[in-house]
Amino acid sequence: MTGNEYKKILIATDGSENADSAVLSGIDIAKKLDAKVYAVCVVPTHPSSSMPIGSRMMQWEVPFKVMMEEAKKAVEQVADACSSSDVEVETLVLEGHPAEEIIKYAEENKMDLIVMGSLGKTGLTRLLLGSVAEEVLRHSKVDVMVSR
Repeated sequence: MTGNEYKKILIATDGSENADSAVLSGIDIAKKLDAKVYAVCVVPTHPSSSMPIGSRMMQWEVPFKVMMEEAKKAVEQVADACSSSDVEVETLVLEGHPAEEIIKYAEENKMDLIVMGSLGKTGLTRLLLGSVAEEVLRHSKVDVMVSR
């Protein structure tokens, strides 16, 4: 019996404290296996982001810009942790439905493992949308490790 050889590890983060454990676990695995880390954060898009200029719905632009900045910081924190551990890293911010984008990126780029936290940012959005980790676990063809 042989184990999978993980050389491309996607670490999904949202910058929350809950994601920190997954980030550290993913980096630890990458270091031990001499794998490359792909730090990914997905910014959820909102249907009103395509509304015409002048629409009352254009107010979505401000929180979207804030979320993009938070996402960039989140992947840069992973990059900094990778650098400290001498692990090669590439960062990426995606837009869309988080679980769908994580799965799509992992499959299209032939990732060997997805590492993510069991809980991300909490609140009403999480209650309405359900768990991103659960959805990735159910639908990914790539191995998934969920950290608590």
